[in-house]
Amino acid sequence: MAHSCSKFDPKIPGYCRYIALEPTVGITPSVMTPRYRLLISILVGTLWLMGCSGSAEPTPGLSPAASSATPSPPTPSPEPMAAFVNGEPIRLTDFEDELSRFEASQVASGTDLATLGDYKSRILQALIDRRLLAQGARVLGAEVNDASINQELEQLATELGGNEVVGTWLAEKGYTLDGFKAALAEEMLAAQMVEWIIGEIAESAEQVHARHILVATQDEAEALRDQLIAGADFIELARLYSLDPSTRPAGGDLGWFPQGYLLIAEVEAVAFSLQPGDVSDVVKSNLGYHIVQTIDREEQPLSPDALLQVREQAVVNWLSTQRETVEVQILNVP
Repeated sequence: MAHSCSKFDPKIPGYCRYIALEPTVGITPSVMTPRYRLLISILVGTLWLMGCSGSAEPTPGLSPAASSATPSPPTPSPEPMAAFVNGEPIRLTDFEDELSRFEASQVASGTDLATLGDYKSRILQALIDRRLLAQGARVLGAEVNDASINQELEQLATELGGNEVVGTWLAEKGYTLDGFKAALAEEMLAAQMVEWIIGEIAESAEQVHARHILVATQDEAEALRDQLIAGADFIELARLYSLDPSTRPAGGDLGWFPQGYLLIAEVEAVAFSLQPGDVSDVVKSNLGYHIVQTIDREEQPLSPDALLQVREQAVVNWLSTQRETVEVQILNVP
């Protein structure tokens, strides 16, 4: 079972909601596996600079003479960093603390860490994404002051049962109060940026109503398409032959959806290219071979599910653009 970090909980800094995703067998977002970000981590060693001091040559027959020069203190070692985002560091200790918190939560829930794949890189990428969002918010003039941070802390104390409980919780999670406030401030800025991104999304859009049949081979798909062109009923063929269990009972019906909603881009692109009533050529995807029919198309309000999907995709697109245009340097992943 794979895991994806979809969004942060602003009440608990550093705790992404890692959602377990079941294997995909369908075509709509609720049953499709999202595209995972591929991360390249660059491991570098920490350069430790040591100070040097000299000593005078010993005088024969006597104890070594003390040096007339005061020994130079060792040069402080630079603090190790996990990454730099637009020149701003993510400290290695912060990343390791976040990693420890995640691992502890997974072990407590009975999850075998060995089944999670490269979760360390995904957690670092989540911290990088949070930093990108916070930086974007600051560019737009957003601010988080001490009063707003303290208000969030007071709300957290109310939810957890008082200040003493908060202190115990911070200690258990490996937070200092200052570290927690810093993480909380960044979470709050990131949340403001997300609100700005999704606020740009219209709540209505051009949509198509379409259906499809999914089969395993091109020959089978071609044969079914020939039957459709000859006048066979699309709904009946979908119920008999489609391999998509999420749409087969409804005759392959995908419902209404806007662009950017389906996670099989090939099917969506074909659906938007057709006129109502048209049947597509055979379409190949990573699931198999599809035949698509567009039933209708018009502009209408987005369903709650479609609106959520479009908004989430807008945030993903924004982050992808930022990664291409700003300097992100990954230094350490354990």
